[in-house]
Amino acid sequence: MKSDRIRIATRRDASKLLEIYAPYVEKTAVTFECEVPAVPEFEKRIGHVLEKYPYLVAEREGAISGYAYAGTFKNRAAYRWAVETTVYVREDLKKMGTGRELYAALEKILSMQNILNLNACIAYPCEAEDPYLTRDSVQFHEHLGYQFVGQFHWCGYKFGRWYHMIWMEKFLGGHTENPPAVKSFGEVRSLVAEKLGIW
Repeated sequence: MKSDRIRIATRRDASKLLEIYAPYVEKTAVTFECEVPAVPEFEKRIGHVLEKYPYLVAEREGAISGYAYAGTFKNRAAYRWAVETTVYVREDLKKMGTGRELYAALEKILSMQNILNLNACIAYPCEAEDPYLTRDSVQFHEHLGYQFVGQFHWCGYKFGRWYHMIWMEKFLGGHTENPPAVKSFGEVRSLVAEKLGIW
């Protein structure tokens, strides 16, 4: 089911985005965050991302159905062509294409910014799947062309259980000498509205 609209998030979306994020914190090990952030903290996070990267929300029937954003992979200057990607979808709308739509739009915008590397940090069960964590996120990223890079073992402890963490990556372009300079989201925002209809 296609989203009605994908648009740029604003700080005013914080409370609605938290309604999507909170169940992942409280009931899953998908995020290693253990306490739901307050609305002002989430507003700050949105604003911080938008200083450099896109933060997108999908809407369906007038309500936010999911969100995705890119963030700094590492702070050192040589990493500037790489980002970390994140996506969350409302519990009752998972596996309906929202995450795929959000990531597709995110990739188009990041390409406009001359970003080359997408990195996803994903919680992973130590052994069998359990009530708090499945391998769905890994499979989702595999379907979108991400490849396994590496694994950190027993590095997250939540709900009385240990979890691994893996990294997956996807390239948006070739790695050449003198790559084009990375642009901030602000520099491409008008082009995003014009070419993609996202504002």
